[in-house]
Amino acid sequence: MANVLIDGDDLVVQIEGMDRLWSLKSRMVIPLANVRGATADPGIAAEPKGLRAPGTSLPGVITAGTFHQDGERIFWNIRDGARAVVIELADEHYARLVVEVADPAATVALIEQAVPR
Repeated sequence: MANVLIDGDDLVVQIEGMDRLWSLKSRMVIPLANVRGATADPGIAAEPKGLRAPGTSLPGVITAGTFHQDGERIFWNIRDGARAVVIELADEHYARLVVEVADPAATVALIEQAVPR
């Protein structure tokens, strides 16, 4: 699971617990200027992930780490797709982040309110 927060002009995504080991990441800091938006997407867990490199993928159990799909680099960290949030990025290492959060609606609202329009 991930904890998503706003710290000044940055979006901070902290990966919690053993997911840090599986995803090979513990924290990402992204300038809000590079965040395009966020959506709750419970169906994304069933979609193709692309090529894993590096990371962990046990279908139906966990998807964590970096995946390459259609020329884009995507970070995944989900176990329960019903709590998935997709964060779209621009001019960053990743094109998007797909993370599981405790409250998808609250996380999307937090990001959408903080993103400059």
